[in-house]
Amino acid sequence: MIRHARVLPVLVLAPLLLTACGSEKAGDPGPSASAPASAAGPAAAPGTGELASRAQAMGVAPELVYVTRAPGFTLAEQSVGVLGDDGFSATWVDGDTNALLRLAVDRGSITAGTCPEQPVGDMSGEHTTCERDGDAWYRTGAGRHEYALPEDGHVVRVSAEQDAVPRDVLRAAALAAHRPDAAETDRLLPSAEPAPATPVERGDLPPFGDGAPDNHVDVGG
Repeated sequence: MIRHARVLPVLVLAPLLLTACGSEKAGDPGPSASAPASAAGPAAAPGTGELASRAQAMGVAPELVYVTRAPGFTLAEQSVGVLGDDGFSATWVDGDTNALLRLAVDRGSITAGTCPEQPVGDMSGEHTTCERDGDAWYRTGAGRHEYALPEDGHVVRVSAEQDAVPRDVLRAAALAAHRPDAAETDRLLPSAEPAPATPVERGDLPPFGDGAPDNHVDVGG
């Protein structure tokens, strides 16, 4: 017995094919649709983009660049620089009291065993006390205090003079430390492009003729 195949009309078949092929797009928004959008923009990736080029021009490892914020404090642009081999350091200043907040990021680690051995504010030979505060260490020594936050392969430190910056302000600034986004990178790091050379004007070039230097000698040599 021979069965005859039933052929669907083209006008009926076409919508079915389009529905089958488009079901993935219609029902699945894709991986990018579920990614949250940040109002301030995403933090710059450590090894790419403007952050990388600016940091590397300074000799700083891009992954060690951080920024922070504290009420009343503004960045001292001239303080931004290299710490150690390829670490990062910057200072914020209180415009009313001239108190300083120093952010320092360098490679290494900090534990309960090594914390007392690491001086506060690079003051070697001074006694250091350590107190656990959440995920951070609160450290004091040589008239300074510091919050140290261990990260993956490096430590973020925010320090100040004890009598100039209260502990709660220091703690808030330490917890606010983060990787900079594009706008923060632009404010934090100097441009990697060299400054344009300023032509030097010579006073001995006459404004006429071929511009040769005026070597005229007065009477008597």
